[in-house]
Amino acid sequence: EVQLVESGGGLVQAGGSLRLSCAASGFAASGFAFEDYDIGWFRQAPGKEREGVSCISSGSNSKSYYTDYVKGRITISRDNDKNTVFLQMNNLHVDDTAVYYCAAKLHGCSFIAGRYLDYWGKGTQVTVSS
Repeated sequence: EVQLVESGGGLVQAGGSLRLSCAASGFAASGFAFEDYDIGWFRQAPGKEREGVSCISSGSNSKSYYTDYVKGRITISRDNDKNTVFLQMNNLHVDDTAVYYCAAKLHGCSFIAGRYLDYWGKGTQVTVSS
């Protein structure tokens, strides 16, 4: 089965940086290669709904997308040879504190969680202190 595993979270001070990873496996059984999937990052903070953060589209000429509240502070990238998507987060804010999830979809990026396939990871906790 397709599996997504997030890692790289932790506790950092405001202004610090983290690099999250989303490692994928089991895509051969889906009929598609990892490079065929768009990969999105979402986050969910206590008392709030899950919200989109970033997405990187499929293929060799992938495109990156960011929501306004992270644009300029976060960079998404992918290494298809390693079946991994990265989320480099700089200048972190306290309100970036959340569980960060990655998910996969086909046919283009989206910030709507319901448009992703049911390949969500279990998330990695990011805590930013003041």
